[in-house]
Amino acid sequence: MTTVGVLMAGLDSRIVIVGLPSVAASLGADAEQAIWITQAYVLGSTVALLLVGRISDIVGRVKLYTSGFAVFTLGSLLTSLATDPAQVIGFRALQGLGSAILFTNSAAMIVDATPSHELGLSLGINQVAFRMGSMAGLTVSGIILSILDWRALFYINVPIGIFGTAWAHFRLREIAKLDRGAPIDWAGFVRFTGFILALLLALTLAAYGVGETRTVGALLAFSFGNLAVFAYVEHRTPHPLLDLRLLRIREFTGGVVAQLLNAIAFGAVLLLLSLDFQLVLGLSPLAAGVLILPMDVATLACGPLSGRLSDKYGHVPFTTTGLAVISLSLFLLSTTDASTPYSHLAVYIVLFGAGLGFFASPNISSIMGSVPAERRGIASGFRATFCNVGYTVSLNLAILITTFTVPYVLVTQILSGDPTTITAADRLLFAQGIRTTYLWLAGVNTLAILPSLLRGRRVTTPKPAVPAVL
Repeated sequence: MTTVGVLMAGLDSRIVIVGLPSVAASLGADAEQAIWITQAYVLGSTVALLLVGRISDIVGRVKLYTSGFAVFTLGSLLTSLATDPAQVIGFRALQGLGSAILFTNSAAMIVDATPSHELGLSLGINQVAFRMGSMAGLTVSGIILSILDWRALFYINVPIGIFGTAWAHFRLREIAKLDRGAPIDWAGFVRFTGFILALLLALTLAAYGVGETRTVGALLAFSFGNLAVFAYVEHRTPHPLLDLRLLRIREFTGGVVAQLLNAIAFGAVLLLLSLDFQLVLGLSPLAAGVLILPMDVATLACGPLSGRLSDKYGHVPFTTTGLAVISLSLFLLSTTDASTPYSHLAVYIVLFGAGLGFFASPNISSIMGSVPAERRGIASGFRATFCNVGYTVSLNLAILITTFTVPYVLVTQILSGDPTTITAADRLLFAQGIRTTYLWLAGVNTLAILPSLLRGRRVTTPKPAVPAVL
């Protein structure tokens, strides 16, 4: 059942990326609004992840998982009915909330139901479902935009969501070990929300050049001030929103930090590829989606294999190798230009997808398998929070780096205008900005190798010997 939820989340994570230029042009959105159409989804899920994880440890995964389907479906329906960029951004945030509930609980439910020696494989299969949804999103969006308008990108989720809500309600049963009756740390939630919202808003204003330095500085100070108070309070409350003792588990912390840096590196890559294919090379949304598909095919092939092998040989060799392959592929993408044949691009894209496949499943298995059973909900929420923060930072960072080469006015014209009106010189300039961004992202991803290596092997307590019966 969890595969249906992640399939739907995967579908929606990609369906907007390929269709973003069409959505922006139809609504008359500028570059900032266009990016927030994707950002709002991530922000809506990021803010709620820790709270969702903690509530699932208290009231149960199944109840929340079912409600997640309902919220996601409602958000999809409202987005399809929106009439201006602000409404789309708001309703995408509601979709993100539903996605947070689905995604956080799906990993925790799998860990609850799976023996430790099969955990990597099970999470690998779950990742396959997400990738299948992602692959469908890339191609389905192109087909829909060839026949219907952008609204169909969102109401396609409605029948899937209705089915998933009903199925989860009637078929799923709670098996988790819960912390029933514990209070919810609302004060911690408010502080953490202030930290995340101010941080992401500051990064967005800085990336788009629409905020004064003083404003950005004030937001960052407010953000990290909330983080400091949050950490102080969480250490002293008997029922914290985030049990900071989890950070003492080296395997957990190493996996989360590696995932954060990797998310910063890979989060913007799909958008950059889509913009490159559509707005620089002049391809249709359908053609762009098809050309990106080799990435997901590679991830689909490598994910379960890596998960199964990591169950047998340990997580570190596969997470570290995956990160190294991702860095190599991003460096190779930074060397391309308009004359690079697609056969070369396909190889680089396949390398990127294979690296993600080798890294993701063992890393999630390592993180989730290292924590006590009664903390899996909050651990999953913590992991997903930092993944989403990294993803959001990636989009902002990509725009910021691109504007080092390309004026913001031109970025707005490229994202929200008619691509046929953009001159050849401006297309080449935009393409150069994308290449520079790939190189920076390769550097960030390479930093993730260190915490991946330093997580070490899981420390297990040997079972007492059983006396032989004579």
